[in-house]
Order: sequence, then C-alpha cells, then structure tokens
Amino acid sequence: MIKEKTLRIGFIGCGKMAQALAKGFIASGITRSENIIGSSPRIDSMFIEEFSAIGCSTTHENAQVVEQADVIIVATKPPLVPKVLTEINPVVNSDNLIVSIAMGIPLINLEQRKMLYIDAAKENKSHPCNAKYAFRSGASVFSCGTSTRSEDATLTKRLFTAVGLCEEVPEVLIDACTGLSGSGPAYMYIAMEALADGGVKMGIPRDLAYKLSAQTLIGAAKMVLETGRHPGALKDDVCSPAGSTIQAVYFLEKSGFRSSLMEAVQAATLKSKQTGRKE
Repeated sequence: MIKEKTLRIGFIGCGKMAQALAKGFIASGITRSENIIGSSPRIDSMFIEEFSAIGCSTTHENAQVVEQADVIIVATKPPLVPKVLTEINPVVNSDNLIVSIAMGIPLINLEQRKMLYIDAAKENKSHPCNAKYAFRSGASVFSCGTSTRSEDATLTKRLFTAVGLCEEVPEVLIDACTGLSGSGPAYMYIAMEALADGGVKMGIPRDLAYKLSAQTLIGAAKMVLETGRHPGALKDDVCSPAGSTIQAVYFLEKSGFRSSLMEAVQAATLKSKQTGRKE
C-alpha cells in the first residue's frame, strides 16, 4: 500500500476538474503538491499556469506524467481519451493505476492495462460544478475494470473519499450518476439563484438573499445525510397545516418543479450515454 503524503498523482489534462481535485487532495493531506504533476498541450498555457500556481509540477508530455506518478487521472475531454491512451500505453507499467474521469467513456474502451472509470461529479466541465472538490464536498462514484485488483478499488475510494462522498457502483449506473450528482450542482445553483431572486423580489438585499438561499440548501442536505430520514418526511415537518410553506409547495408541484428535475437528470444521463457511443 502506497503511503499517504508520498502518493504520486498525475493528471493528464490540467483543466478546472484536475485543478479542483488537486486542491482537494492537497487540502485533505492525501498527498503533497510536490507529488502532483499535470500535463496539457502548449495551446492550453493558461491551464498550465493555473496548475503550477497550486504548487504542482507541469509538463506538455503525457508520457512524463505516467513515468512520474503512481495514479494517473485522465481528465481530458472525451474525444481525446483514445488518443491519450494510445500515447501513454507504451510507458504504463503494472504498478500504475489509471483512472478516467472523462464523461461517458465505457470501460470496454478503457481496458488497456489496469484502469478504472470514475464519475467524479464530472459532467459539463463547468467551473462551479468542479469546485466542490477543492472544498472537499464532492460526490463520486466509480466502477472497476476487469484487470483491477481489490487494492486498486480501495486506493481509488481512499482518494475520492478524501474530497467528498465516494461509492463503488456497477458500470451501468455511471451515466445515471453523471445525470444526478455530476450535473446536479448546476441544478442546485439555478435553484439557489432563483430562491435569491425571489427574496430580492420580496425586498431582501441581494447579498443576504444569496447567503440565505445557500445556507438553506446546506441545511436541508445535512438534515437528509445526518438524520437518514426520507426527504419527503422532512418536507412534511416544515409544512404546517394551512401555512405558507405548504402553499409554496403546492405552487411548486402545480408548476412541475419535481418533474422538471427528474427530466433534467434523464436528459443529462442520455447525453452521457450518447457521448460514450460516439467513442
């Protein structure tokens, strides 16, 4: 077992997701910045600069990342994954653990050496979505390839648990998890903004409205996670008979709030599956 602090992590792709994960790994103590290296093409010089600012090493050569890391995280756009895997395959050795966080790529396309496929709240590459990992509040799931060993799964879960929730799931659920927890932060940001706008409409200063809406979502999430109670039961606790909350809930139900969220998860899931079929 590789010791924490000395664990060498490499990122192929230095974009926002890689940066957020690197910051989270460092903040959690899972490794040090000097043990992290990332690569990006010369055209992405901004990403190289941002990754270097974290204190990590950088390179333009993907093979160098593999040679200097124990765990290699493929964090490129999905269409680039086949090219990257072909490029690094000659230098991958039996001790390397390769993890792909590219959206929609099925395990069958990744089964070169010992690879895992992990959905690390990865979808849409939007900066706010990925920032959860920098704050160690991510939600990740992963599936193992046929050549992985039990210690590989243990190491992967240890890595991503350090930056949030992490669970192993069957590969068939990966795309659905992308639609739920991967894309989910964007849904919640829209909800948060809309709540704040409603507060502003009713006279609350905007800065305070954002704080109240954000804290409301945090509090509701903690209640679900820490009490283990059904969200519907917690909702019922807040809805007094003939009160303002049940009136608001009625309006949300009449407006299709619940079905809109369900359909959003479905749309994102299907897009992830479609991306995988193209590869």
